[in-house]
Formats: sequence, C-alpha cells, structure tokens
Amino acid sequence: MNDETFLQERVEVIARFGQGHQPCYPVRFRRASGREIEVSELGLRHPLPTGNKTIHIFDVTDGGADYRLEFDSERLIWHLTMEADHYEAA
Repeated sequence: MNDETFLQERVEVIARFGQGHQPCYPVRFRRASGREIEVSELGLRHPLPTGNKTIHIFDVTDGGADYRLEFDSERLIWHLTMEADHYEAA
C-alpha cells in the first residue's frame, strides 16, 4: 500500500527531448525546498485535454517514492501533484 500525498507544488524540471514513443520525459526535478529528485524510471505518461490546452501527466519514480509531474503545455510550467512512499509487503 502506498501513502499518497497530493500536492500542487511548482517544480523545476530537466527533461529529455527525442524521437519515438517517448519524445519528452523528465529526468530530474528540484522541489521548492531545494531537494533534487533523480528519475530512475518513467511509468505512465498521458495527455489530459483541459479546455483549449493540454496537461501532460508523467508518473515517475526515484526507486524510493513515486511522483506525478504535470506539464502545462500552454503556460510551460511543471507541477508536482502527487508523492507516494513505497512500502514492502510483509
């Protein structure tokens, strides 16, 4: 079971841009506290149409916690909207 925390925290993101099935994905982000998170794996990615704009949602992990990052393609800003700790099943 994951302990999820829902946020609306603006973050700085370093992303890779390329070709193929993953043309853009986050590789590292910095939280408002200054803590940097290195993305070790990309989970699901999907666009979410919201009115006239699209929000791109990325589920990522650093191996210790899961995160949801959202990229507003109109305003060109990133938000961290969810953090969940990993728990081992006993």
